[in-house]
Amino acid sequence: MTSETKVAVVTGAGTGIGRAAVLALHRAGWRMALAGRRREPLQETAAMAGGEMLVVPTDVADPDQVRALFASIGGTMGRLDLLFNNAGMGAPRIPMEDLAVEDWKRVVDVNLTGSFLCAREAIAMMKSQTPKGGRIINNGSVSAHAPRPDTVAYTATKHAVTGLTKSIALDGRKHDIACSQIDIGNADTPMAGRMKHGVPQANGEIMAEAVMDPDHCGEMIAHIAGLPLESNVLFVTIMATKMPFVGRG
Repeated sequence: MTSETKVAVVTGAGTGIGRAAVLALHRAGWRMALAGRRREPLQETAAMAGGEMLVVPTDVADPDQVRALFASIGGTMGRLDLLFNNAGMGAPRIPMEDLAVEDWKRVVDVNLTGSFLCAREAIAMMKSQTPKGGRIINNGSVSAHAPRPDTVAYTATKHAVTGLTKSIALDGRKHDIACSQIDIGNADTPMAGRMKHGVPQANGEIMAEAVMDPDHCGEMIAHIAGLPLESNVLFVTIMATKMPFVGRG
């Protein structure tokens, strides 16, 4: 199969890393399905790519909506070769003891349960199609390795995504399903672009941090997606070179 006959779905495709991934995959010739909570940003992404794409507004935390998303992909495109589990969110940056349970649950539902729900549907499609198999890429974060202050919900879910990635990689082997995780640090997106204006550090200071163009992340995703299924990038970290991630604080 060539990339022109392969089908990819990106969640959280309306902005940021999701949009960058859609544009990069489209340039590489993939047929695309776009998922996200709001139709308008998804349509904007499709228009930027300049290609015909399947747009399916979806709340990844809702099992029924996720099932409908993958049923639409199967019915419209006939198969699925790549899932980029990208949809994610954070909670208010406040001390852990002040974080509302509802805010904790909302982050867990989107970042972790949503990734599981989408992976579950993708695996079911990939193992039963001909030719069988496919690839799942989970959006981790450098927060899957080290936390920022007052980010317990986001950090905990991103650590959990690492376990999800390893489990999918192990359990998917017999079905020719590969699983990767991309850990991104300081892409200049609506979610992370605030880093360049100053964010709290572990020592209590507020410091501006370097950011990078999210298009570099999209190109990395397209590169991993283009590998033959006999090869896998299990984990990759892509980050702004000068962000204060590596070192001792």
